[in-house]
Parts: sequence; structure tokens; C-alpha cells
Amino acid sequence: MKCDKRTMLLYAITDRRWTGKQSLYEQVESALKGGSTGVQLREKELDNDEFLEEALKISALCKQYGVPFFINDNVEIAVRCKADGVHVGQEDMVVEQVRQKAGNEMMIGVSAHSVEEALEAVKKGADYLGVGAMFSTSTKTDVDILSKEILQDICIAVDVPVVAIGGIDKTNISQLSGTGVDGVALVSAIFSADDIESECRLLRKLSEEMVNS
Repeated sequence: MKCDKRTMLLYAITDRRWTGKQSLYEQVESALKGGSTGVQLREKELDNDEFLEEALKISALCKQYGVPFFINDNVEIAVRCKADGVHVGQEDMVVEQVRQKAGNEMMIGVSAHSVEEALEAVKKGADYLGVGAMFSTSTKTDVDILSKEILQDICIAVDVPVVAIGGIDKTNISQLSGTGVDGVALVSAIFSADDIESECRLLRKLSEEMVNS
């Protein structure tokens, strides 16, 4: 399955630290109502049974909205819940191993931090790339900040969709204008919002303006 670049426009990545007033399921539905174009379920603490149960529910929810559903890192869960895709980092399973387990239909996203990593990932079969961190982020504190020029160079070098990630919010999305990136992957900018649906409407509008500028 080839990845549609429109999936990257507003790519929501879950983080349960902001659950409370809403469950994670309710937060994801609010994001979908607000115009999220892709959802990635990221869970670092749940055991596999709990992760699978949650994945099945959110996968079904995404299908209702016609939005692709991705799993972060856990290829086994992605296969068992019939996710549309799985995203892996540079330190995780290599793309060929992921493809072997996931089959040819599932989209595979790979994190890239340089043109070299990007080209290697695409050569190995990545369907899209997550590039960052573009700004400092509280989600991951051990990452290097990439320049806008590196993002642009990656977008020029590859023929698959590219989504920018890392510290992106409504105050700085416009700084990515002109890079050729296909959209933004957001964690706290979406899930820490008091009104996730309204925030997503604004973020999607800003992302569309950025992509088309």
C-alpha cells in the first residue's frame, strides 16, 4: 500500500499523559472530528493484552472516520489489530524485518534525521518518513533539533510522503513553509488542548496553509 501524502497533513500521535477529563478513545475521536488525517497509537507502558484491546477499539474508530490508523513500534500489535500502518524508529526493527512480519499491504513509516537515513529507509521499503525533531519537545528530551534546510533536503531527496515531527504547534507550523513537507505529526499540540476538536480544526487549517505556501 502506498501512503497518500494527505494522510500526513495532520497526523495525531497519542499520549495518555493528558487523559483524565476524557479517555484516550474520546480524545482520539475529538481529534478525528476536528480533522485529523492520520492517527498513531503510541503506548510505552501497557502490556500487550491491554495494548491490543485499545488498538482494536481505536482502529475501529478510525475506520468509522475513514482515517488511516498506525501503531508505533509494535509490529505484532499492528498485525493483530489489522492496522493500516506501523511506524518504527532508527533503533527499532529494520524495515525488511517489519515488512516480513507485516506483509506488503501495511504502510511502514520510518523516522529519519538526515538525508542518508531517509534514502536508506526508502531504499529498504519505507512508505513514508517522519523527520525531526524540528523544535524542542517535552515528549522526547534526548533528540537533536534539525534545521529547516535538512528537512527541505530530505523532501527533495525522496519520493515518499514526509511528515515533520517534534515540538510543532500552532505558533511555529508556519516556519516549515517552503520545505516541501506534506504535513505535521503532533502530540502535545493536540492532546494537551482543552478542546481537542477545535484545536485540530485550527491546526489542520494552519498545516494546509503551510503545505500550500
